[in-house]
Amino acid sequence: MSWNNGGPWGNMGGGGNNPSNNSGGGRGPNRPMGNNNQEPDIDEWLRKSREQIRQAFPGNQGSPRRLISIGIVAIILIWLASGFYQVSTNQIGVVLRFGQVVRMEQAGLRYHLPEPIEMVLLPDVKSIRQIKIGFRDTGVDSDSNLSVDGESRMLTGDENIVDIGFSVFWSVKNAEDYLFNMRNPDLTVRLASESAIREIVGRMQIQPILTEKRSEIERETTTLVQAMLDEYKAGIVVTQVQLLNVTPPLPVVDAFNDVQRARADGERLRNEAEAYRNDIVPRARGEAAKMLQDAEGYHDQVISYAKGDAARFESVLAAYQQAREVTATRLYFEAMETVLKSANKVLIDPAISKGGAMPILPLQDFVRNRATAP
Repeated sequence: MSWNNGGPWGNMGGGGNNPSNNSGGGRGPNRPMGNNNQEPDIDEWLRKSREQIRQAFPGNQGSPRRLISIGIVAIILIWLASGFYQVSTNQIGVVLRFGQVVRMEQAGLRYHLPEPIEMVLLPDVKSIRQIKIGFRDTGVDSDSNLSVDGESRMLTGDENIVDIGFSVFWSVKNAEDYLFNMRNPDLTVRLASESAIREIVGRMQIQPILTEKRSEIERETTTLVQAMLDEYKAGIVVTQVQLLNVTPPLPVVDAFNDVQRARADGERLRNEAEAYRNDIVPRARGEAAKMLQDAEGYHDQVISYAKGDAARFESVLAAYQQAREVTATRLYFEAMETVLKSANKVLIDPAISKGGAMPILPLQDFVRNRATAP
């Protein structure tokens, strides 16, 4: 440098060009570098720097060409290092080479050739996403959700109108289809779900929709939406369709509730009638079975008696044909025994009544008193 030719710390002699030396009035002591009263020797500092670089790269180092080569190598290394990337547990790495999918990478530290040769997309394939149709959250509670009539009002099969708010839960099934076959996945799922549920509700009556068909609607909507998305090759799986509110339109809610109460009363009365029927019918059937069994027993008894009487008559007939007088007398005695067995009897000695006078005595009272006496 033109102003410092005296060594690494400058020429501190009085013949130098430094104005500070002129003001000192003579030769002063040498001072270390960094002293505010002495300028550093830049040439010496550059020389030492080149020497250090030369020592770091032995050989013919330090030349500009060599430094350029080292810089290029460093840039290449940095470019190659930019290919490292991390795939989280809920992601999948879709590696593209010049815009074409070449492989899928699972969770972990991965590497791809740096851009523009290869690039990677990291879609979230594990998270469950939710789309709300027919209502929007107000951020307060579920009762204060804002209804969207254009989405919630649907025409039923019996030409009634019903308000339906529901949520669709979905996730990614195929990352490649999800990334490249749809421009707006949320809008696609929303439109497919709304179309599917309108088709299903349009085939049903309003009463089943409001009462016992909710599970069936959820199940059929899930199946139909999935079929539509698979046809589009959307790469999406619908995990659940959940109906949140199914109500008639607000102006007819009171009338509809009256109908519901009447239906509930009718259902209660029908259940009571069925309970009474279930109680009385089995008892009636039991009594009928008992009467039938009694009748069958009487039938068998009468036939048995008739057969016995016929056999007895045939035996008496045979005996009568063999000995008519004896059999007739025996039959007479048996008939009198049967007739007089329970009758009150009075025996009169013929010798006493031979005189013609018939004594009148209260014999019947006498016999009755004897029978009741202790």
